[in-house]
Amino acid sequence: MIKIKSKKIEGIISEIIDQYAYADKTERPWIIGFSGGKDSTVLLTLVWIALQRIKRDLPFPYQLRRPVYVVCNDTMVENPIISSYIDDVLVKIEEGARDQGIPIIVKKTVPKLEESFWINVIGKGYPVPNNTFRWCTDKLKIRPTSNFLLEQIDEKGEAIVLLGTRYEESVTRERSMKKHEIKGKRLSKHNTNANTYVYAPIKELMLEEVWYIINTVSSPWGFDNSILFQIYADASADDYECPTVVTNKAHSSCGQSRFGCWTCTVVKKDKSMTALIGNGQHWMQPLLDYRNRLVENRNISKNRSTTRRNGMPAISEDGHRSGNYEAHYRATMLRELLEIQKQIQVDRPHVALITNQELIAIQVTWNRDLEFDYNVGDIYKKVYNKEISTNNIKSLDDTERRILKDICKEDTSYYHLIDNLITLQETKTLMISKYGLHNDVENRIESFVKENEL
Repeated sequence: MIKIKSKKIEGIISEIIDQYAYADKTERPWIIGFSGGKDSTVLLTLVWIALQRIKRDLPFPYQLRRPVYVVCNDTMVENPIISSYIDDVLVKIEEGARDQGIPIIVKKTVPKLEESFWINVIGKGYPVPNNTFRWCTDKLKIRPTSNFLLEQIDEKGEAIVLLGTRYEESVTRERSMKKHEIKGKRLSKHNTNANTYVYAPIKELMLEEVWYIINTVSSPWGFDNSILFQIYADASADDYECPTVVTNKAHSSCGQSRFGCWTCTVVKKDKSMTALIGNGQHWMQPLLDYRNRLVENRNISKNRSTTRRNGMPAISEDGHRSGNYEAHYRATMLRELLEIQKQIQVDRPHVALITNQELIAIQVTWNRDLEFDYNVGDIYKKVYNKEISTNNIKSLDDTERRILKDICKEDTSYYHLIDNLITLQETKTLMISKYGLHNDVENRIESFVKENEL
């Protein structure tokens, strides 16, 4: 059984035990938002130790009656180093919970296919996020986790979310946390989800105490915490170090870098990825360069259309275009992304920057937008010199194509119309729903009529 030489930290564990076993007589599930970072790692560590002690010391019915879900959200564009680390940690958490008889259940959430980063940017042509158009947080992070939370509420009636937030992180964070707190109560109401309560056991921990736990307390699920420490150290900018309560010279300092999506264009500079590259992870340089190009090319007029996706005009008096991305730019982004993926996979075949399912969905989206000048399969084949290893996206086989061309030889525009309509119908079957197919067909026919009237 793990013992800790800190009264403050022992006090937090005792509080968690009381909240789990005594203060709350219900069986409302606990849900821990686990990012794999330092704060969520410390939160899970202290909860795990509390559950171990409850199992050892408390009689029925105070034993481990409520499930604790460890929910990890994968945006599908996570920093590859962090993504690989988290996958390894989650495996150890599952194994440790099973072997120790601890009611901890790992759940990994991902965005819906149609809401993934690449479907929005390359498929639909959304401009990459910035501070004034930050669509990514809701689609990639909030919605997937909220959907899981709502499932638990529907099943159990209520749920408690445990957060690894701390007052010391920022003045804004402290103000936000205290705004929703109820004096004398550990639980506070969730600010958006009904029937949901928030519990922040480590809110008063200082940064030094967080690193003290990581560096001195053995991971109860059997992982090596020094790996996490080293990731932070490697991702720290040269001009910043965070002091820690240390036990040896190897723990003299570490970074407080925040990890997120490698594609993040909200921040001006990705300091953590830059530092990782500077500390030996040179293979990530193409990722950083690509991310920087996304920022640089965001507002170039020729890359943007004159309308937004809802049809509203998006062109200024001086002619600058600010609508969604044009098809040619989307195709360029896809080609460059696949080239980088191919380059990285030579030494790291497990790294996937975009999934084949997303590639298919991008083609479906282009077809629905009546963008037939570019084909995902063609772009993929030019980069990899092979077909996409899924159902091929093609509207007609060679025999059907020859027959159709012969029938439409007097006016090839009809051949292209029919080919486009069949493509719309067939690619739509690759998606979960055929919603909107009727409108897509009507729009394509209407577009064809207008083109032939000119």
